[in-house]
Amino acid sequence: MLTIRLARAGAKNRAFFHITVADSRKPRDGRFIEKVGYFNPISKGKEIRLEINQERLDYWLSEGAQPSKRVLSLLRENIETSEEKLKREEKKEKKRLKRIIKRKKVKETTEEKPQEATAEAAEPEEVKEEEVKETTEEKPQEATAEAEDKDDQVEEVDQPTKSSEKEKD
Repeated sequence: MLTIRLARAGAKNRAFFHITVADSRKPRDGRFIEKVGYFNPISKGKEIRLEINQERLDYWLSEGAQPSKRVLSLLRENIETSEEKLKREEKKEKKRLKRIIKRKKVKETTEEKPQEATAEAAEPEEVKEEEVKETTEEKPQEATAEAEDKDDQVEEVDQPTKSSEKEKD
């Protein structure tokens, strides 16, 4: 079965496609029967984006060649008038703008959530500090002094001396 499809050419990130008639069993960029045009997706300015030999394409379609989906869309694009092209491009631009707005909204909501979470986390810490102050005020001064003495004694016991480290070696 014959297919009319795109064969990729060009450098990395600089795609260029030949529109070819090939046997469907052959690889995409492999052996072909005839080149009937080309498609340059990255054309700018006065560069030609799409060139098709319509006479040869019609011949191969009459012989039973089946165009791929992408080639069909390119053929429709080639046939459309300038008014239709403007409508299609406006519709495409509207879709693009909607996607951009949607991304911004998602980004804003994700940025607000961490800020809210940090604000909520900060509030309990303030409460804890207030609770600590209240509990320390309630204790008599003598009890706090005794607790400080005990803490000092524990720290002295926990810290090993240099002489004890040498004995262990």
